[in-house]
Formats: sequence, structure tokens, C-alpha cells
Amino acid sequence: MWELLPPRVRLVGAPCLSESMARQIADDYQRFCNALPRPLEAYVLARYGIDLASEYAGLRVKNPVGKASGQLSLAAHQVERDAEAGLGFVILKTVIAQDSSGDQSMRDWAIPETRMLVEPIRGRLGDEGWTVTWKGRGWFDTFAAYLHFFGQALSVAQATNMLVVPSVKYHLPGGQETLWKQEEYSFTTLRLLETWGEACGNRPMPLEKDFSPTLAGSERATQQSKIGEWLKVVPGLIHRASPGKVRVGLKMFNTLFEDDFQLQMLDVVYNARLGEDRADFLVYANRLFDPAKEFEGKLGVAYGGPDLSDRNLAVLEKFLSVRSDADRLGELPISATGDIHSGRGAAEYLLRGASSFQMHTIFQLPNGQFSMQAGSKTAKALHRLLFHPHEGLIAWLLDLKETFGWKEMNVHQMAQWCQSNWKSVVEELSSANQNA
Repeated sequence: MWELLPPRVRLVGAPCLSESMARQIADDYQRFCNALPRPLEAYVLARYGIDLASEYAGLRVKNPVGKASGQLSLAAHQVERDAEAGLGFVILKTVIAQDSSGDQSMRDWAIPETRMLVEPIRGRLGDEGWTVTWKGRGWFDTFAAYLHFFGQALSVAQATNMLVVPSVKYHLPGGQETLWKQEEYSFTTLRLLETWGEACGNRPMPLEKDFSPTLAGSERATQQSKIGEWLKVVPGLIHRASPGKVRVGLKMFNTLFEDDFQLQMLDVVYNARLGEDRADFLVYANRLFDPAKEFEGKLGVAYGGPDLSDRNLAVLEKFLSVRSDADRLGELPISATGDIHSGRGAAEYLLRGASSFQMHTIFQLPNGQFSMQAGSKTAKALHRLLFHPHEGLIAWLLDLKETFGWKEMNVHQMAQWCQSNWKSVVEELSSANQNA
């Protein structure tokens, strides 16, 4: 097991707010226990002066809160419920790529979900959290069914301006393989683009290339050089399927190697030459993998919880610390994922340059974990994420605006500022934590 090193910068204690502002947020938290304000973003801007607008894959999203790919985004009614609740974006269940004959080199990842288990988990550093365990991996139905679902999802999301994004697992050569099955890349990407174009016209299609957390336990991912090859080659294969029409995001996975290798992976992605061989954005980072844990007869499962966010945050801050100002001229947009169950957690990732936050476990927590009494689980999660007086994103963004002197910035601009001024982030928050 790799060594878990704690992040250096953390948001501790309660957000520093005036008494009147703290009372205002607490009042809203109670006031919206039955329904969120509409339109949500306009209310937050007028009431608190916070512009929730941000970007995902270089595309504008009305707010930075999204649902990560998984079993909660594999049906049109789920996407419709998320749109009604007010999410900024949804990543669909991962489809397994195929060629024109229907062959799937990664078919081992097309496993249907069985039982899902939501349970508390204690991190190695002592923090309490939640994790979801299940056996399923990627989309199990046909590719034609996925395309139909993708079209439905785009249609139901348009009315609320919610971005819908496909997730794909393409061929990855393992072991001594040298051949890349390029037709999987071209055929799958082009078919997805056809469906996207029918709903969205010539607007670029964002796409997440899923490096599943279960890869960490696969023989394919035992060689560091092979993983580096994947990261170098994949963006170009997707881009070349239809140049200029796809925004490629790499959803990074947490390997079983130490953090130094995670940093090497990031170096590979960021140092790729500009053009079609470079990813357009980054999703950091997928769940952890425990090769010794058993679930429903399967040995080796992915898990989340505090260890996941601790590792992700620590790796991202180390990466920012070693990159020079010149390096940052080519920074990639980051969508954060991993144990985000509060606005405080989202703000921790924002401080490391993430401009959007995608979650999964929070949408499956027991109802007793939410203060909102009515509405969907998605609405309850949004209420908790935004308006909680001590853990909510509104409270923490107000705190950070005061700390760093941010004026008239939206969430995307805040994230950019943090990437460009990482030393100031460390200095300010280290000082604040010492005085807390």
C-alpha cells in the first residue's frame, strides 16, 4: 500500500464571516429546506455577490456542481431529475468503445451493477467519511442503446442549460502489446459526435476518457512505462477522429504506486506538445483501489472516503509547488472529483485550481444526512453543498474572497487565480491556520 501523506493546505474551523452574513446564510439554509430558490445562480449572485458560473472543458457551466460518471447517470429519468434540481453538468455512465464490427477490446469492463453498498469509512489519518462499493463497471447494454440514451439526456438537459458529457473507455494496450486499436477510437468518437451534433450543432463536444480505478488492480497497469504511453497517445487518437470537434478530458486514476508516480503522470499530460496530442482538460482523480478488499465474491474493489481526497489534494498541491510560473502559461482546466461531500471539500479543490466539482457518493447518502426535507436526492445534495452555514460553498467562497481580495470573479476565475498564485494561497492559509 502506498504511503498516505497529508495535504499541507486545509480549510480548518469555521469560515470567517461577519455576524450578519453568518446569520443570513443560516437563515437561507433553514428557509430552503423544502425547495431551492429559482433561478439558483441569480439568487446567489444578488444575495451574496457570488457568481457561481464556471467552466468545464473550456465550456461555460451555470454552476460548478456536477455528477460524476456512474450508476446514477445511466438513465434519462436520472438526468432529467438532475436537470430539474439545478446541477451544472452531468457525466454519463462510461460506455465501452467498439469498432464498426462491434468488437470491444475492453469488454471486461462491461459488467452490470448488482448490489451497491453505502457505508461509513474512516480514513488512515482519522477522518470520517462515506464510500460506495459495487461490482459494476461500464455500460452493459449495446452501443446503440447508449447513443439513444445520450440523445435523450441532451434533450432533457437543454431546458435548464445543464451540460451533458459522455464518458468512454477506449482500448488500452497492456503488457507487451504495441498495437493500438485505432478503429475503436474513430468509430466510437464519430458516432457520439453524430448524436451530439443533432442536439448541439457545431459546438465542441466534451468527452471524458475514463481511466477506471479498477485499472489499478489490472495487469494492464503494472508497468509505469505503459501507463505513461497511454497518457501520451490517447488524446491524439480521440482528436484525430474528428479534428477540432472534441474536447478531450483525461479522467486520471490513482495507481498503486507512490505519489511520485502520480506526479509523473501529471507531468506527462501537462508537458504534451500543444495541438491534437494534448488533452484539453483534466479530471482529477478517480477512486482508490484496494486489491485485498472483497465484495460479493470479487477480490479487489474501488473505494472512496477521506483517504481519496487526502491523496488527491496532496498530489495536486505538490504538483503546483514544483511547477514554475512559465509552466502555468499552459495550464489545463481541472474538474475535481474524489470525496467531495461538502462545499468546504469543493473549496479545497478550487484552491488547487479546480473550476468544477463532480460528485457521486453524496447523491447516495441516507436521507438523514440532509437537512432538506423535500425534493430529490440531487436537490438535497445541492442544498447541503451550497447553503450549509459552516460547510457550504457559499460561506467558504465569501471567506476566500475576503482572504485574497477577490473582486467580481466567478468560480472559474477564482480557480485560475489560485493556479497562478499558489504560493500566496499557501502563505495566507498557513498563516490563518496558525492563528486559528
